Amino acid sequence: MHPFLQATIGGVLIGLSSWLVLAAFGRVTGISGLTMGAVQPVIEKRSLSAFVSWRAAFIAGLILGGAWFTNVFDVSTAMPARSPGLLILAGVLVGYGTIRGSGCTSGHGVCGLGRRSARSLVAVAVFMGVAMLTVTVTGLMAGGAA
Repeated sequence: MHPFLQATIGGVLIGLSSWLVLAAFGRVTGISGLTMGAVQPVIEKRSLSAFVSWRAAFIAGLILGGAWFTNVFDVSTAMPARSPGLLILAGVLVGYGTIRGSGCTSGHGVCGLGRRSARSLVAVAVFMGVAMLTVTVTGLMAGGAA
């Protein structure tokens, strides 16, 4: 399957799922908010039944759906291995950024822009600008053209 077709199908599924969550639950499909809502009962030491919710099912679907798609469509996963310490640091920095930015890329980029939120437009512009700068700097540091 052509990579552009894979990306198109993925984009349509993301848009459809975020619309379905908004229509069914009246909630924005920001992954950081969903994750926090799913683990909050565990953090607060409430019953395990409170953890099993639509949020936990949605997150499990993201993980299992990605694994299924990778296996069925033989998606290349030629990513270099990273150390656990680096991955933990990256996760902490992303978590801090989502708190400071009042949401993550999925919440602002998919749902916020779809609702015509000015705050989300600014957030996405900052996300994309920093991403472009990061790619450019790392490309220059690697000695190649970005």
